Order: sequence, then structure tokens, then C-alpha cells
Amino acid sequence: MGQELIVRHARHRYGARAVLNDLSFALESGEIGCLLGPSGCGKTTALRAIAGFEPLTAGEILIRGRVVSRPGHSLAPEQRRLGMVFQDYSLFPHLTVARNLAFGLGGRPRREREARVAELLETVGLKDYAAAFPHELSGGQQQRVALARALAPRPALLLMDEPFSNLDVELREKLSLEVRDILKHEATTALLVTHDQHEAFAMADVVGVMRDGAIEQWDTPYNLYHQPANRFIADFIGQGVFVPGTVLNSTHVEIELGILRGAIPGACAPEGCARCGQGCRVDVLLRPDDIVHDDASPLLAVVEHKAFRGADILYTLRLPAGGRALSLVPSHHNHAIGEKIGIRLDVDHVVAFRTEG
Repeated sequence: MGQELIVRHARHRYGARAVLNDLSFALESGEIGCLLGPSGCGKTTALRAIAGFEPLTAGEILIRGRVVSRPGHSLAPEQRRLGMVFQDYSLFPHLTVARNLAFGLGGRPRREREARVAELLETVGLKDYAAAFPHELSGGQQQRVALARALAPRPALLLMDEPFSNLDVELREKLSLEVRDILKHEATTALLVTHDQHEAFAMADVVGVMRDGAIEQWDTPYNLYHQPANRFIADFIGQGVFVPGTVLNSTHVEIELGILRGAIPGACAPEGCARCGQGCRVDVLLRPDDIVHDDASPLLAVVEHKAFRGADILYTLRLPAGGRALSLVPSHHNHAIGEKIGIRLDVDHVVAFRTEG
């Protein structure tokens, strides 16, 4: 094990506009990483810089310990031992699936090429399609061919730019899990760029949430959801509503639905403060899974909106004091808008930030 990819303090500018701003992260061997963020945050530019298509104005990029980019030096893309999978697949329409896979294996003995192609066709579940042409395949099959072709020469690093954006939602979720299994089977280090957090969470071991050309938090999907580093990440990841709260002590915060126990934000407990932020006003994030529907609870909320999702219904609830919260409820609990339902708190992770202003 070692670090396959290191990005250190990378900067890139388009004219006067900074697109990458002190970007730093690293990927371990065999790890799948993801750069996640809204449009314009710099994630695609970061991928292009790693691929060698964009120069750096500061910082450096290393692949397997070798500096491939720094100001004034950029190793050519074809010399970086990279595989790439794009949105449009970029398959050769006049070549069969097998010949598409073999394209990057030129110069190797014929028997070795054929063995690698056969191995990958088996791995991606397309061994019966070796003689087919791209136009004869579904979108999901074409994507698997594109992935297999990128993996064929055993790259040091695989880069994927929004690889599932052309597919429908159901296929996208299914394929993202399949691709993860294939990458793990091949022990391939990979970096994915996407704006879709479901895709990121399904595929990646570690995710970097980007804003304004920098990473706000580089962490596991679980920690991003349950322990967001700041309000931007708390807003961006998952769904939820902030409700006002008051810090009681270093481990308890009170909201209108009750008292929560957990780590209280450091901003409310300055160094040496004996009162541990007592009385500090905070905004507490409540996720849909923090509010449990309970007919036996004396605490009631009014259904303001409902979104049917098959197995679940996402309710928007008006709380007794006028605030709002979300609750994800099994769909056999089908309540009408305007109806009062019993709820209770089931919060394992307190996410709170000091109230601004």
C-alpha cells in the first residue's frame, strides 16, 4: 500500500479567475475517491489537471511518487499511465467490443492481448458480446465497455468524469455499484468527478466536497453525512432542516422537540470557558431519519407536504412552535396533508453550528 495520487496546494487560473485554489488531497493504492460539488466548483478542472490537460500555476501533482505537474513542468497525458472514462464513452463505432478493449494493448504479444480482453469481458459481464458493435449495446453496456477499455492496460490511476450522467437514475445507481465491484476486483485506484452525491456515496471510499476550487472536507461518505465540517457541507449533503437550539452544557443542547446529547460545536465553547458555551445559540440540523413517526408519542406535528417514494414517504412537518422538519416514514403510514401525527426524536449524531449574527 502507498499513495498513488498526491495533489499538493494546486492552483490554476483562467485569466484573473482562480479555478483551483490551494487544492490538496491524496489517494491510497486501490482506493476509490470522488470530487463532489456543484457546477463551477472546480472539480472537472482538477481532473483535467491530474490528466495533464491543464497546467498548474502553483503546487504539484504526483502519481506513484513521480511529479507529473508543477509550474513550468507538465508530463504529457500519454506518459502518466492513466485510464480515462468520459461522459460520452468515446467508443470506436467501427470496432467490435473485443477490438475496442484491445485498442490500448498495442505492442503486446497477441496471446497476452487476447487473454486480457477475455478476462475483462468476463469481469464486466459482457463475454457474450465480444463480436458486437457499440451501436448494438445498451447505454449501460457501452459504459462497461468504456470502463473495460480504460482498465485494459492496467493504469496506475483511473479518472472518471461524470461517467453515468447520460443514464437514467435507476440504471445509474445499479451501474455505479457494479463499477465499484469491478474496480475493487481489479485493485484499481480511481478518482471520480460528479455532482450526484448518491453516485459518489455508492462508489467512493472517500469523498472530497469542493467549493470555490478547494476541498471543504475530505472524508468517508458516512462522516460527511453525520459529521459535516461546516454548514455548507451540512446543507449540500443529504436533506435536512436547521432548527434553533440552546446549548445547556458541553454535551447537551435543547431544541423545541427536546434535549439532544452529543458533541457541542467548539465555537460555542472557547478555550478556557468554564461554562462550556452555556446559553450559546446554535442551529441544529435534523435529518429525515432523526424524526421518527410514533403514534404513541404525545408530541404532535402537522403534515404540510408529502412526497411518495415507493417504500417511504418523505413528510414535511410543521412543528408545534412553527418550525419545520422532515421525516422519512414507511409508506404504509399514509397520512393526509393537514393531519397531525405523533413524532419522536431519534438523533445519534448532533450536528450544530453557532447561529450566525
